[in-house]
Amino acid sequence: MNSIPEMESSNSENISFNNIGNSPTAMSVSNSSSPSSSTAPSRYENQKRRDWNTFGQYLKNHRPPLSLSRCSGAHVLEFLRYLDQFGKTKVHTPICPFYGHPNPPAPCPCPLRQAWGSLDALIGRLRAAFEENGGKPEANPFGARAVRLYLREVRDLQSKARGVSYEKKKRKRPPQQQIQSLPLPLPLPPPPGAA
Repeated sequence: MNSIPEMESSNSENISFNNIGNSPTAMSVSNSSSPSSSTAPSRYENQKRRDWNTFGQYLKNHRPPLSLSRCSGAHVLEFLRYLDQFGKTKVHTPICPFYGHPNPPAPCPCPLRQAWGSLDALIGRLRAAFEENGGKPEANPFGARAVRLYLREVRDLQSKARGVSYEKKKRKRPPQQQIQSLPLPLPLPPPPGAA
């Protein structure tokens, strides 16, 4: 059917998202193989690999187990909702007296969730990892319309609940070197006796 290779779980470290931590339900993958590359991968590449392996472990633990080739945007949404239990961002409900306040003066019982920025970055890394591991861009479940809509909904909800506006950053143009206009030297008078 689909020529997407199944996810590999050969990794020498425990896999966890930044917000999952030492939770007893956090998924981990371990093996004795190690990278043989002479140059150390960047922080982004390491995080992308960990995220990819963690998603692969999530698919294996899924009931019933799910192969990557059968994974859809709906499964990605299920994964993102699962991650909320490890979130550290307080998201106030509309009935909370601190709804819309960025710095509430007292504690409240509102739930902790994954921050929109973390989810957005995670999806970006998983989307890239999917294609790097042989997936076709048009079949990428991390780029599904439902996932984009979910992320937009989370961003809007969190911005209202926390009183933080997520405005799209305008691209700054690089500052142009200002050429200081120096006064031009006055022409020298001709030497005496020159005709």
